[in-house]
Amino acid sequence: MNIEQTKIEGVVVLTPARFTDERGFFSETWNQNRMLANGFDIDFVQDNHSLSVEVGVVRGLHFQTPPHAQDKLVRVVHGAILDVAVDIRKNSASYGHWVGVELSAENGKQLLVPKGFMHGFVTRAPNTEVVYKCSDVYAPECEGSIKYDDPVLNIAWGLKADALVSEKDARAGDFATFVTPFIYEGAA
Repeated sequence: MNIEQTKIEGVVVLTPARFTDERGFFSETWNQNRMLANGFDIDFVQDNHSLSVEVGVVRGLHFQTPPHAQDKLVRVVHGAILDVAVDIRKNSASYGHWVGVELSAENGKQLLVPKGFMHGFVTRAPNTEVVYKCSDVYAPECEGSIKYDDPVLNIAWGLKADALVSEKDARAGDFATFVTPFIYEGAA
């Protein structure tokens, strides 16, 4: 497993080794013991799977507040996305900053998005399937969202046309008035 730190502390790209032969490939995408040895102590309790038929589908920016905040491990099993994490930890040097990573079935990269970050993605290929592990269950009373095109965040989604978003995401809040429940406590 190759582990690459992004420009924002805590958000990392995990690229599992692929063992290929004439049949295809095998890849171990998560091994708790191996990840513990590398400083990642996460118990995943829920797996999610989404299909986005069109290019330009934006899902996010989403987060869950404590006591149901979630770490997420995101990967693509078909197609491609730009996966985005936004730091919403008060007192963090990177508060309000974002990082985007191209994830695809072809490159096998995964993005680890820790608690205290918003998460969203835009599809780059038709019929894109995204799977992700979560460290807590979905809790609607703790969910929150900010508009994907918030001018304060100014995320470069790389859209070639209007984004396709859900009605719920279209009604998301603005970052300028957002009050975060997450506090940056320094490196773990």
